[in-house]
Amino acid sequence: MAAEASRTSEARRDAVFGRWVVFSPARSRRPTDLKSHAPANPSPGAGAAAGAPKPSCPFCQGRESECAPEIFRVPAPPDASPWRIRVIENLYPALRRDAEPPAPEEAGEGEATPGERAVVGFGFHDVVIETPRHDVRLWDLDAAGVGDVLLAYARRVRQLMEHPAVKYVQVFKNHGASAGASMAHSHSQMLGTPFVPPSVTTRLNCMKEVFERLGKCSLCEFQSKDILVSETHNFSAIVPFAASYPFEIWIIPRQHSSYFHEIDKDTALDLGSLLRTMLAKLSKQLNDPPFNFMIHSAPFGVSSSCLPYTHWFLQIVPQLSLIGGFEIGSGCYINPVFPEDAAKILWELDC
Repeated sequence: MAAEASRTSEARRDAVFGRWVVFSPARSRRPTDLKSHAPANPSPGAGAAAGAPKPSCPFCQGRESECAPEIFRVPAPPDASPWRIRVIENLYPALRRDAEPPAPEEAGEGEATPGERAVVGFGFHDVVIETPRHDVRLWDLDAAGVGDVLLAYARRVRQLMEHPAVKYVQVFKNHGASAGASMAHSHSQMLGTPFVPPSVTTRLNCMKEVFERLGKCSLCEFQSKDILVSETHNFSAIVPFAASYPFEIWIIPRQHSSYFHEIDKDTALDLGSLLRTMLAKLSKQLNDPPFNFMIHSAPFGVSSSCLPYTHWFLQIVPQLSLIGGFEIGSGCYINPVFPEDAAKILWELDC
């Protein structure tokens, strides 16, 4: 890759989050050599020796009574396991559903009450158990199985939307201990908050600025095919132009859409197919790295004037490097891999 060797550092500004990213290829070896060196993700069922004891995991089938209360389940076909997906309350929630919701003026973003504030920690913290089997990862499921997980997310988001105090729901998945996963069994989470998180407000303000200046949504089209990893009828998977993290991927609806929870069954199947392929590519190329993915959607109840520039997407972040003092102090990131190089590697990788 002679082009990589001749590249010099470059700073790029992201058009969605408004972040500056410094691309410094001199800080790493060739992009193809970048691998995860995190401890193996604990998954005792995968490759366990015959006769080895089953893992002690309350998310496994048959251990349902050890979990926090169930919200709903997706049943399995007849003569199979009792369930395919379970959505449950988090046993150790960050926010509590039994707390008194804050008054609207307490949780609001208004300038009438500047400075420090504290409100009761009301909210919803749920867990989505993606499979009854301990040895199955999300991308081991077929496209329909991943699509069903996505539909379970959307169903729960719609339920939380009905609560008048919930303003935003963050859907996310942590895979691997260093990415924040405390359980090896494949699962994801969602937090419903009584406020719109500041990063969401920043994202919408940045996209609004682009829309007002250029008259188009930041995510409805991307300028270069060099950052494309894969496409389906409904979605594009790209390494963003100003990726904050090496081998970061965004999966973006090709048709403008503000709310993830409006996804239908056919679209979820299409997204499920693409998501499992992207996760499989990252696992194969980067040695099964810890990762996070997050679904970025519009807050509930935004005005109709905001909808032309709000566009939901799914962000996948492999955890390949530590965040240092420069990133923490400046809010800028240093990425050793140019997006075009990462996209080319992932495009060519056969999974």
